[in-house]
Amino acid sequence: MTHDQQEWSFAKKEMIDNLTLLGYPKELGDEIARNLGSPKAMWRMTSYLDKVKPDRVEDVVDEMLAIRAEIENWRERKESLEANAQYNEMLNGIVFSRDI
Repeated sequence: MTHDQQEWSFAKKEMIDNLTLLGYPKELGDEIARNLGSPKAMWRMTSYLDKVKPDRVEDVVDEMLAIRAEIENWRERKESLEANAQYNEMLNGIVFSRDI
């Protein structure tokens, strides 16, 4: 098992253990892990479960969706910044070639 696989497995186990301690089924944890998609996101969910100890499944799912939305917003922002940097590079190349 690679380091990444171990990290994934450990993060998933910790999150599911926290969910089951709160009385939720293991299957919910499996679905949340699949939807979150990364160990870092699962650690965030585990932290939420530890601190808030939600008593409604709706609150757990809402937090999962909020984490996913934040990750997607970050990805979109990163893509936008990269595209903007490439565009600026292209513009700078055009400006400098005209100055020559």
